[in-house]
Amino acid sequence: MSRCRTVSLATLTVLIALCLSPAWAQKKYGPGASDTEIKIGQTFPYSGPTSAYSTIAKTEAAYFAKINAEGGINGRRINIISLDDGYAPPKTVEQTRKLVEQDEVLLIFGSLGTATNTAIHRYMNSMKVPHIMLATAALKWDDPANFPWSMALVPNQRADTPGFAAYLRKVKPDARVAILYQNDDYGKDYAKMLRKELGERAARMIVAEASYEVTDATVDSQLIALKDSGADVLFSFVTPKFAAMSIRKVYDLGWRPLHFVPTNASSVESVLKPAGLEKAVGLISAAFVKDPSDPDWKNDPATKDYLAFIQRYYPEADPHDTLNVIGHVSAQALVQVLRQCGDDLTRENVMRQAANLKDVELPMLLPGIRLNTSPTDYTPIKQMKLRRFDGRTWVRLDY
Repeated sequence: MSRCRTVSLATLTVLIALCLSPAWAQKKYGPGASDTEIKIGQTFPYSGPTSAYSTIAKTEAAYFAKINAEGGINGRRINIISLDDGYAPPKTVEQTRKLVEQDEVLLIFGSLGTATNTAIHRYMNSMKVPHIMLATAALKWDDPANFPWSMALVPNQRADTPGFAAYLRKVKPDARVAILYQNDDYGKDYAKMLRKELGERAARMIVAEASYEVTDATVDSQLIALKDSGADVLFSFVTPKFAAMSIRKVYDLGWRPLHFVPTNASSVESVLKPAGLEKAVGLISAAFVKDPSDPDWKNDPATKDYLAFIQRYYPEADPHDTLNVIGHVSAQALVQVLRQCGDDLTRENVMRQAANLKDVELPMLLPGIRLNTSPTDYTPIKQMKLRRFDGRTWVRLDY
C-alpha cells in the first residue's frame, strides 16, 4: 500500500511539473501555425502599373528563406504565400479571402498599396486576422481604437512631410507650390498633411493641384497645367511609375521647380534611371533606410551583411535598389514580432507583440531610427531624414 502511494505521488509530481513547464503551458497555435510551420499570406503587384514594387516581396521571400536555412523561428519554418493582385482592389479582396479562408494563414504580412489594403481593411478586422507591416503610407493605418488588427510598417505622411515643409520654408519662403497627387488616401493624405504643416501660409503658397488615377497612361496634361500655374515648387505625391514620368516630363517641359517626391518613389534603379539621372538632379526626398550605393555606407558592417544576403539569396536583384532594402527591413520586423511571440502563435498574440515593439534596432535602418509601437500607437517608424539627388546618388541633407 505504501509503495503504491509512493508511485502515485511520484506520478502526480511529474504531471504537475509538466503542466507548469513552459513547453506544456505556453504552446498555443492559431490557424497556420504548428510545431513545424508558420504560414503567412501576402498580396503584391507582380503585374500591373506598380509592378516595380514587386522586388520588395521577392526580397522578403528571400529573407525568409535565409531564416529557414538557419533553423527558422524556434524551429518553425516560415511559409509565405504571396499572390499577385495587380494593384487592383477587387483582386486583392479575392486573393486575401483565399489566403484567410482557404489557405488559413496565421496573418497577412506586408501587402502593398493604400487602395488595395483599404479594400480589405474592414474584412481583416472583422475576421480578427493580423494585417501587419503593410507597405502603404496612409494615416488610416494608425487607428488601433477602430481597426486594432491593421498596422503599416513604412512611415506615414507624419514622418516626412513636416521635414519637407520646414525645408521649404527655410530655402524658399516665398514659394509658389504645385501638388500632383495620386487620387486615393495615399496621395490625399500627403496633400492634406502638407497643408497642415504649411499652416496659415498654405493658402498663399499653394497655387495649383492636380490628381491622377493609378490606371492613367500618363500625367502629362496634369504637369503642363501645373507648370502653367507659375509654380516654382512641385510636390509629386506619387508612386514609382508616375514619379519617373513626372521627373522626365518636368525636365522636358523646361520647367525647373524645386521638386519633392516621397521615399517610396525615390529608388535610383526603378525611378531615377528610367526617368534619366540627369533629369533628376536636385530632387528632394526622405529616407529611413541606408542606401547601399551611398559611399558613406561602403564599410558599414550592416550594409556588407545586406549585400552578402542579396548575393546569396536573391542574386538577380539589384543590390543597390532601396526597395530591396525596404523588403529586407520589413521581413526583419516580422521576424522580430514572431520571435517575441515565442510558443504562443495565436492571432491575438501576434497583434499583442506587433503593438509591443520597444526601441527595435534593425541594421539597415538609418542611425537613430528604431521601431516603437504600443496598443495606442500603430506607427512603428516615426522619423525620416531628408536627402538630395546629385545626379549620381542621394546625398543626406544636414537639416
